[in-house]
Amino acid sequence: MATEVKIKEIFESIQGEGPFVGTKQLFIRFCGCNLNCDYCDTNFDAKDAVSYTAESLAQKIQNDYDLKRIHSVSLTGGEPLLHSQFINEFVHFLHDIKIYLETNATLTDELLKVKGKIDIISADIKLPSSAGKDTFDLHDKFLANCNGIYTFAKIVFDKNITEEEIKTCANLGKKHNIELVLQPKMYGDKMTVNNDFCQNTLNKFLNIYTNVRLIPQVHKFLNVR
Repeated sequence: MATEVKIKEIFESIQGEGPFVGTKQLFIRFCGCNLNCDYCDTNFDAKDAVSYTAESLAQKIQNDYDLKRIHSVSLTGGEPLLHSQFINEFVHFLHDIKIYLETNATLTDELLKVKGKIDIISADIKLPSSAGKDTFDLHDKFLANCNGIYTFAKIVFDKNITEEEIKTCANLGKKHNIELVLQPKMYGDKMTVNNDFCQNTLNKFLNIYTNVRLIPQVHKFLNVR
């Protein structure tokens, strides 16, 4: 029997986060998450979601969207790696399109099940000061297994970010040789910290590790999904 999962929504939009900001993507939002972060503003509840098999989902996006103008298919959530078996089946039906995984970077075993199917990993490093959780050890293990895949890490921060968190994140980036993207926490289209705080935070990271950028959530300024 084919695996089915519940998909909250499918939509075409502009990527507003990280180094691929501004590219056209097709977003597939999976239901469910293994974390419950304080700053999360995404509706990934299974209520009103639609069930798909891997083949029916692949057929839908190929029929409904012009994938030739899409940079990549973004598997987002929630946490898509909760559905690693489905992802393996789903990607089998797609050709000549990059697969972009947005993940909370805690499910290493599930990552290994799909590793050969993923082209880009956007790993969300959680800060205890903004997410309410300390998952650094899980991130370290996860990033160690991203080798061979283009990987960058997003770090959502607010005024409560600590010197120790900066040091830990910068050293994670250095250890795993990945780009770090600092992302100020936002309410609507407003940053919760001012420009000076953003620049000072970036400079503190750069004092430890140079492959760091500051990129707010651009899609919120553009008023797109």
